Amino acid sequence: MSQRRPISFTGMVQPLGGLWHRFAFVLLLFIAFTVMLVGKADILIVNRLKVEIADTAAPILEVLSKPTQSINHAILATREWRDLKAMNLRLQEENARLQRWRGVALELEAENLALRALTQFQPAPRANFISSRVIADGGGPFVHSVMINAGKKAGVRRGLAAVSSSGLVGTVVNFGDRHSRVLLITDLNSQIPAVVERSRAPAVVAGDNSPQLKLLFLPQNANVQTGDRIVTSGHGGVLPAGIAIGTVTAITKSGIRITPAVDWDSLEYVRILDYQLDGVVAAAPGERPIFSIPRGSGETQPFWLPKALSERQQ
Repeated sequence: MSQRRPISFTGMVQPLGGLWHRFAFVLLLFIAFTVMLVGKADILIVNRLKVEIADTAAPILEVLSKPTQSINHAILATREWRDLKAMNLRLQEENARLQRWRGVALELEAENLALRALTQFQPAPRANFISSRVIADGGGPFVHSVMINAGKKAGVRRGLAAVSSSGLVGTVVNFGDRHSRVLLITDLNSQIPAVVERSRAPAVVAGDNSPQLKLLFLPQNANVQTGDRIVTSGHGGVLPAGIAIGTVTAITKSGIRITPAVDWDSLEYVRILDYQLDGVVAAAPGERPIFSIPRGSGETQPFWLPKALSERQQ
């Protein structure tokens, strides 16, 4: 007699699995075909379905993204803590250096006060300033000047210095109630008492209607080098000392040329320095004025040429 083989569970499931795969494939094809037909028939239904699916999936995606955001925040916080630690170390070192410089500054201030008391030094008056804007350019081949929108009502007077953020622009030569005319330092009629900042050699900076300036009346064997900064000397009491005029760019047999510190192409705003040194009314022995600036009411303010330069001119 033949023995019956036992029917296994696997043998029963395999035909059902193959049938399910075939049915699922047919079902997916039917769904895809249906979606295509619906999309061709009514695009609004498809768009609405997309919106509904996105609205349903948005909260789920938001929940799933929170762990990633937390990890990113933790990484950023770690980096910020590391950067703050390095910055703190730099600030501590900088603070230590500033404390050392503060000690030096306090010592120098005390020494300066003692020397001023010993010599009865009288400091120069501080300059007030009047802000203004350039409203017209009177430049040309023969006159280099600009017009500004500040005049007598703002306190502008003849002879006051006009400066920009870079350096000396010129001096006020005439004014009205609401405007003034500033003669630029490049003009042929401009002459400014100056010093070489490094060697303190006195000189006069003169314009010649060209983009550059001339350095005149230097003492014999004056120490001037290319790259030296030229600043106002304050002689005559009209211009404050130390205003940047320009930089020496050429030293030749024909003379010393200076490139102005001011960029004339970008000149838009200027400040008028209200500065006047009291008591400068006459020349000292051996000195004579370079020129005089009208101050109104028949008064003039002279620029004085130092004795050494006066002898060199004679």
